[in-house]
Amino acid sequence: MIQKQEIGRAYAFRRLSGIFRHVAMAKLLEICSNLMLITVGSILCAATVNGILIPFGFQSGGFVGVVLIVHHFFSGLNVAGLYFLLNIPVFLLGWRYVGKRFFLYSCAGMVIFSAAVRWIYFPIPMQEKMLAAILAGIISGAGSGLILRSLGSAGGMDILSIILLKRYSVRLGSSVLTLNIVILGFCAYFFSVDSALYTLGFLYVSTKVLNIVVYGFSQRKAVYIVSSKWQRIQEEILNTIQRGVTILEARGGFTGQEIKMLFSVVTFQELPRIKKILYAIDPQAFLVVNDTLEVMGNRIGNQPHW
Repeated sequence: MIQKQEIGRAYAFRRLSGIFRHVAMAKLLEICSNLMLITVGSILCAATVNGILIPFGFQSGGFVGVVLIVHHFFSGLNVAGLYFLLNIPVFLLGWRYVGKRFFLYSCAGMVIFSAAVRWIYFPIPMQEKMLAAILAGIISGAGSGLILRSLGSAGGMDILSIILLKRYSVRLGSSVLTLNIVILGFCAYFFSVDSALYTLGFLYVSTKVLNIVVYGFSQRKAVYIVSSKWQRIQEEILNTIQRGVTILEARGGFTGQEIKMLFSVVTFQELPRIKKILYAIDPQAFLVVNDTLEVMGNRIGNQPHW
């Protein structure tokens, strides 16, 4: 009897150890994956700063833009060191308002990005300024997107925006836009309107590429469906696509009849399947598709990681 108990305890211990090893390995892979995204993204952004923005005299958005403006007047100052120092007070405030995991990854991201700006330089032989601004936007947007696909950031305006959101309910986009408007106005006044416009073009392309990298084809779509055969459509969405459906009470504006309207949130890849279902069940169905800014919820949501 005692021997069986010892065997049982040994088996339970081995199984528990295996679970711990599996969890530890998964956690290690997650950390390595996030650090890899931050590193590759930082290298791309640093290559943009040193290879295009500084040689062509362009500015940038966020804290990098502030650093480049200071560097323009005091060229002897080190860009990487100045960016690092500028982030220190922001990170001291961020410890209180930002999630610990996001904070630690962002600390690593800030160090990696500063080191990349200090040591990474790829000369890009270009003469046309507009083409250079477009290329800078593509490379920088891809790099920033990779960083944001991790569980952290490269510091700077990302941390400050979250602090303003949680402390004063200022939207993330509003704080970033405000700083970028100030930077563009500064460029137009102290440098030239041409410089401000080149910077605006760079920021526009960078934002578009960043959205593609971060969201890609996974952006959520909100669909509204009006059909007399709503029950069959509802069943198909639930069983075939396996997405939740909300039934809304509505009234026809012309007929005045009570009708049912289906509401669901699906991915970009699932949208053609929705259309196929409607065409098969009710070709006369009324479908409205809206883009979503952010979705929070089980399975379909994308929760903020800060």
